[in-house]
Amino acid sequence: MTADRPLLGVVLMLAFCIVIPMSDGFAKMVTDSVPVLQIVAMRFVLGSILILPIIWATGRSLRLPPGTLGPALARTACHVGAFVALLAALVHLPLAETMAIVFIQPFLMLLLGWALMGETVGPRRLAACVAGFAGTLMVIQPSFVQAGWVVVLPLLTAVGFTGFMLFTRRIAKACDPLALQAISGLLALPMLLPFLILGPLAGLPDLAPVWPDARAWGLLWAIAGFATVAHLLMTVALRLAPAATLAPIQYMELPVTVAVGWWLFRDFPDGLALTGIAVIGVAGLYMVHRERQISMAIIASARPVPHRARAPAEAQASVAPKTTGGPRAR
Repeated sequence: MTADRPLLGVVLMLAFCIVIPMSDGFAKMVTDSVPVLQIVAMRFVLGSILILPIIWATGRSLRLPPGTLGPALARTACHVGAFVALLAALVHLPLAETMAIVFIQPFLMLLLGWALMGETVGPRRLAACVAGFAGTLMVIQPSFVQAGWVVVLPLLTAVGFTGFMLFTRRIAKACDPLALQAISGLLALPMLLPFLILGPLAGLPDLAPVWPDARAWGLLWAIAGFATVAHLLMTVALRLAPAATLAPIQYMELPVTVAVGWWLFRDFPDGLALTGIAVIGVAGLYMVHRERQISMAIIASARPVPHRARAPAEAQASVAPKTTGGPRAR
């Protein structure tokens, strides 16, 4: 079992927050010359190509442990669906606004746990959810005016990533992270190939694969490389530090995404959208803070109280010194 090294875990999660927006930015850049489904397929295939030599060189196995194939398939399906929705959104929406809407995911997870699993959600966490949704509406409003119902796509991305994370948590401890990354690519391709083959036959040119030019090839390799490195950074970080420690750091991705959007596309959120992004970040951080407080309270209440045999009252009176209390009193 890997020993906890929280500081290194924090550093790796910060690196993830810097690396993953680069992959998203390059993905947005290449949508002008390569169909969305082809980008998704090549992201998974090229990612597997990058990882397979490492697996073979280190003697790892690609065989999934018993009982994990079903969750691995569901995990990959959620990941593929989320990435397709994300890229389709990035065709029409700025990078920062798109990713800010995706960050509604923690609020969705909390509300789904309350609605479907009967988990307790106190008024303060519910208020944080309401604030997060309000921030999302502030981001959506100017984008909706410009692009219409396309703003629903980042919401679908958030739902897909929620499923992806739930299935990842279910099998992460049983599967080697490198092998799981490679297997995801191998599982994603047969999910996408029917659409890439049958789409053109059905008269859907947006699904027809193209041969990328040199610029597109470079961007596709960059997408796969940055995404693969980012997910490995996150996986290792979660092995080194508790999720409660790392969760607040993930919100650093929001300002990094704004910076990447400005650098690559000269897109900067307007006043209302920028305020909404800030509201989402603050509400998310508060919700993480409340989750940590509740977890600590549960742990404290579950600690066994040391049992001490009580002496007879008269014996205690005769031998026990009078004290004013305190941690060292007996």
